[in-house]
Amino acid sequence: MSLNTTFLGMELKNPLVPSASPLSHSIDMVKRLEDAGASALIMFSMFEEELTQELDTVETLLHHQSLGHGEASSFFPSMGDMPPRVERYTDHLRRIKEAVDIPVIASLNGSTPESWIENVRLLEQAGADAIELNIYYLPLDIEEDGTEVEQRYIELLSLLKEQITVPINVKLSFHFSAIPNMVKALENAGADGVSLFNRLYMPDIDVDSMQVAPKLHLSRSADALLAMHWISILFGKTRLSLGATSGIHTADDAIKFLLAGADVTHVCSSLLVHGPEYLAVLLTGIENWLEESPFETLEQFKGNLSHLHMDMNAQMERCGYIKTLDSFSLPTRHWR
Repeated sequence: MSLNTTFLGMELKNPLVPSASPLSHSIDMVKRLEDAGASALIMFSMFEEELTQELDTVETLLHHQSLGHGEASSFFPSMGDMPPRVERYTDHLRRIKEAVDIPVIASLNGSTPESWIENVRLLEQAGADAIELNIYYLPLDIEEDGTEVEQRYIELLSLLKEQITVPINVKLSFHFSAIPNMVKALENAGADGVSLFNRLYMPDIDVDSMQVAPKLHLSRSADALLAMHWISILFGKTRLSLGATSGIHTADDAIKFLLAGADVTHVCSSLLVHGPEYLAVLLTGIENWLEESPFETLEQFKGNLSHLHMDMNAQMERCGYIKTLDSFSLPTRHWR
């Protein structure tokens, strides 16, 4: 049996890749993920806002330092006392690279190029095997149309590709009117892979305090269906690596994504709930399924249930939509 797969041009021993999460803050946790079977690792994200806020804070401190009494300057931290966020991130990246033998992918989260142009080179120099570009952007301007939003992604990717030579994986949200066309545009702009889909964490509302309350909701297996559907559509239509993210809680969840055409499955919520060793449970489940199947390698069954192999078209999609709706029966016997 072989679960070998290729992602972003890297040969991986299996398709289980822990995605960006607090687990990678700890070198010990990273080692435990590798021991449990992780074939690669995506680091926690470096956020654009952290960099801009850090710069603003330094400017404010220096400004007040110049206005106050000379002896008061000793109360303010010097630049040497405050390692920039990028320096802390790259140092941690180096320590992870020294601790494990699997590829390490750095993660950038933002929506404008200014903060990334210089810093992305530092990530490559620190040893990142690839970069995940998580463009978390919500178009709030009612005058901004879809073409402008898409162009923002393309321009940011193109600028970063000019700075580095390591692969770039773009983590997409599902808020695009024509996802296959957007993926093709990213491919033309130099992307090496896409991961579907980025979960947009929306604030909740506390009805008692009448305040907006940020609240994190972890994924469920049912959340995998949307990404599974679009990976099935994209398989065979793009040269990009296809990563599946969100909703992978069981071995069956991962196997479904692979059958749809994913090259790798990114795991997060289930590891936060069960711990890094749960990765070994998922891996054993996939191996057991493969052993009982007619296949010997992942490549033999990857994409077998994609649109490419199921001969699906728009009309078939429409029929499937109708059949799904018709499959539900009202549980009237339980009503009172």
